[in-house]
Amino acid sequence: MSAAEHITRVRRLYKLIFRVHRALPAELRVMGDNYAREEFKRHKKCNPEEARIFLNEWTDYAINLAKQMKPLQQAKRKEVGKYIDPQLLDHMTDDQIVQLYELHKAATLEDSDDTIKDQTIEKK
Repeated sequence: MSAAEHITRVRRLYKLIFRVHRALPAELRVMGDNYAREEFKRHKKCNPEEARIFLNEWTDYAINLAKQMKPLQQAKRKEVGKYIDPQLLDHMTDDQIVQLYELHKAATLEDSDDTIKDQTIEKK
């Protein structure tokens, strides 16, 4: 793959991710957009093998999220995402595990904030 083709592929994927994120609830959209933006910046100068893996994983993410965001799927289930395969953790670096934990903390903090807000509204 030439450099121009690679750049075009990365840009298309980047734009696709942000388009798919539009269907997410507002708080998840902001978190997803920020995370994707940071990850793409972080991998801007990675080696070709890492770039291949990076693009494959983000492509899978975009496809899975797009499937979950279809109106018919949303009517069936009100949840977004899926659990990570525990075996994948064995292949992650310490930095990646810390990053995953930080993302988990941010997501669960927002969920608990929403629950608190919902309970407060119900009491009024």
